[in-house]
Amino acid sequence: MKKKLIIGPRVKRLRAQLGLTQAEFARRLDVSATYINLIERNQRPVSATVLLKLAEEFDINVAELAQDLDASLVNELVSALRHPVFGGVQVSKSEVEDLVGASPDAIKAFLRLHERYRELALSTYSDANHLADREKVEILEESSRPVETIRQFVHEQSNYFPELDEAASQFRKTLVLGGKQIDVAIQDRLEDQHKLRIRVLPSSAMPSSFTYFDRHRSGIDISELLHPTGRQFQLAFQLGFLEYRDLIERIVVESGITDESTVGLARVSLANYFAAALLMPYDAFLKACEDTRYDVDLLSHRFGTSFEQTAHRLTTLQKPDARGIPFFFLRIDAAGNVSKRFSAGRFHFSKFGGACPRWNIHRTFEQPGETLTQLIQMPDDTTYVSISKAITRSRGHYGHPPARVAIGLGCDQAYAENLVYFEHLKVEDQIPTPIGVNCYLCDRQNCESRAHAPLNRKLKFDAHARGISVYEFEPVRTK
Repeated sequence: MKKKLIIGPRVKRLRAQLGLTQAEFARRLDVSATYINLIERNQRPVSATVLLKLAEEFDINVAELAQDLDASLVNELVSALRHPVFGGVQVSKSEVEDLVGASPDAIKAFLRLHERYRELALSTYSDANHLADREKVEILEESSRPVETIRQFVHEQSNYFPELDEAASQFRKTLVLGGKQIDVAIQDRLEDQHKLRIRVLPSSAMPSSFTYFDRHRSGIDISELLHPTGRQFQLAFQLGFLEYRDLIERIVVESGITDESTVGLARVSLANYFAAALLMPYDAFLKACEDTRYDVDLLSHRFGTSFEQTAHRLTTLQKPDARGIPFFFLRIDAAGNVSKRFSAGRFHFSKFGGACPRWNIHRTFEQPGETLTQLIQMPDDTTYVSISKAITRSRGHYGHPPARVAIGLGCDQAYAENLVYFEHLKVEDQIPTPIGVNCYLCDRQNCESRAHAPLNRKLKFDAHARGISVYEFEPVRTK
């Protein structure tokens, strides 16, 4: 079923930029003024005929006009408007989408202002609260800044870098000429073209690293503890750095990032992207996703990649004319610390803190190797299907068990019918599990899983009653 194109605010903004009345605009498009009025009020979709007429009459790129809303921007605005400073103002999701569609730059400016307000409020709280360790908070902010900068950079690109994808795809075709397997071809290229010696060494010889590129000895050392999929990925990473360093550098320069540590992280992130694109070329990978109904394990077997590498690659399928499902991705440890996150859709992530304990991603550590599914719902009623699995990122040995992490992957419930995980389940008939971003940012009352009091909520205590949660607080006031 084709998605209806509801883009009223953008059509209205275009008309205003052209300086035309609705009647003049309708006449130029050979439609009625009433139809234009309905389109601008989001009561009618824009037809393909009207889109083509727009391109012909006003010489505009309709692809830009018809592109999806910045889902993450919608999500950020929804979250911001739930802050107590707005006094419980009620704004529907459709109204938020209208605002983002009409003035995305203005919304970005508003969100920057709101973020600055939150920083100042936190600073004031830290100064006034003798329990708050201000210096540690500032150190945390400083140490996390490069990571947050890169996350924002990747988000602004929708986690899609077309030049890297195209370069990796063409390079792969060159490597596998003659029928070579890609893993063999990558190693041969490093050894023959770059004269690099590749060695797998005992863990005792590499106690603090999994791979090491020794420039002086012209070699790449790999720990025996790294899984074969990890070895292959690291070799693809090194090959991308060697052969496409100029392209990676140009993308970094064009990003405007100048901080030394952040630049280094940007290079690594882009080289990782190239490695994933080399092992899982865009077009072939997207087709395999659709053929297997996004079966992550089966895709991993088919492309010789790990569950995590495959799951993360799913979030990069954002080519405008060949998009995959807009997945979110999360990696956490057994303590709930989030070490990696990205959302191609509207899923809510917090800058600090872990994930909601009601999300069954935490239960995967009790059932290693099993894939758990769940229908989850955020406080703003957005509902998602999630797929979670605990994995080991490397091998262990006696006295040093492997570190285990959990991977969470999911998308809006509207895409459930496209996923193998939900083919025998009528999602619309299921009751979703209500979750939050994390305890600090969740204002759900009476949650038995609450571990912390929510920020910016006044706690209340009743000596005569014991609630489900030890943290009881005043509800959001509504006008």
